Amino acid sequence: MNVVTRKQLVDFVCEASRLMEEKKEYLIELDAAMGDGDLGLTMSAGFGKAREFVLSSEETDLGKLLVQTGMVFARTVPSTMGTLIASAFLKSGKGALGKTELTVDDLACFAQDFVCGIMERGKAERGNRTIVDSLAPAADALQKAAKEGLSVAECCKRAMEGAAKGVEDTKSMLPAFGRAVYFGEKALGRPDQGALVGCYLYQALSLATQD
Repeated sequence: MNVVTRKQLVDFVCEASRLMEEKKEYLIELDAAMGDGDLGLTMSAGFGKAREFVLSSEETDLGKLLVQTGMVFARTVPSTMGTLIASAFLKSGKGALGKTELTVDDLACFAQDFVCGIMERGKAERGNRTIVDSLAPAADALQKAAKEGLSVAECCKRAMEGAAKGVEDTKSMLPAFGRAVYFGEKALGRPDQGALVGCYLYQALSLATQD
């Protein structure tokens, strides 16, 4: 069936956990250059607990599962980025309440809600050099692919490619939030670490939904 199953959603969280652990040191390195240096630790810890939760949960309502995952994240890593990721899960979960599987159109809504949750909480917009700059183009790419009638797997692949391009585009953006603002043009040429987190999430989603 051309849907996202509960197993695939669980696999998504598990793949995200694996990637955040794998990329932890790189994220720490990037964040230390212009931020607090704790991003890799935050994402590794947050998704590690999220993984434990989804693997132990028996919840079949995917919306509730996403909301509960967001709550676990918020409790585990109540930092700036931890709160933003939690908000993304909470917003996307509320949009999926009552669903036991996600259609391609549901998935497109999930992607839009995910980035909107972060934008509403963090007040960031496109072009501010944040996680939004990978999540927003990913959501756009997924929505476009859904309208073209592509499969879940292909939609997620297109979204991953959109996120990767978004990361590349941050190299030419000036920071608008956080400590990175003080570094100004020194940020140019480097990918935004938050945008990379968004890209890793779509890598995880693509891996979890491949046929």
